[in-house]
Amino acid sequence: MKHWKGLTIAGTLAVSACVTINVYFPAAEAQEAAREFVEKVIEDAPAATAPVPDGGGMAWHELRLRIDPLSLVGIGSAHAQGTPDITIKTPAIQAIQARMQQRFDSTLRAGFDAGALGFTDDGLITVRDASKLALKDRVPMNTAVADDNRDRRAVYREVAVANGHPEWESRIRDVFARQWVDSARSGWWYQQGGQWRQK
Repeated sequence: MKHWKGLTIAGTLAVSACVTINVYFPAAEAQEAAREFVEKVIEDAPAATAPVPDGGGMAWHELRLRIDPLSLVGIGSAHAQGTPDITIKTPAIQAIQARMQQRFDSTLRAGFDAGALGFTDDGLITVRDASKLALKDRVPMNTAVADDNRDRRAVYREVAVANGHPEWESRIRDVFARQWVDSARSGWWYQQGGQWRQK
């Protein structure tokens, strides 16, 4: 009997080791998800502003339930098999995206176009040159920047959590930081190695 217990424990440990050993960060999928998110935020405003999604009208494939059969027997999911999918289609992420898009259209775009704002190395934004703003616009712009940075931090965390890997938050942030710069329009400012550059 003791012999069978030993084999059962050893077998369970071996299967667990195989499952958890192949966890990796899906960089290409994260980059595509970041591109889709960023482009939606900074795209030129349509004639009418789209309403903030409430999650009620989402397509079935956006709400798909991903069940890992190994989790049913107590073994954590590693996404070792198959192609990983970085989802940005949760209600929380879409609500953040809608707020950011509305804020970008109403306030931030003018700051970037004027050269007052810039994308930082760490995936945030900052007032780079307040003198490019009219005095009356400085307080609202600072408020919009603070609100946007709060949403940026939240979305990086939420993307990592929504994909079952909270430990990926800093890597998600790095991917998004590069994408904000890649998607920046001509004339906008960004940091690279701590130095300001104009696209």
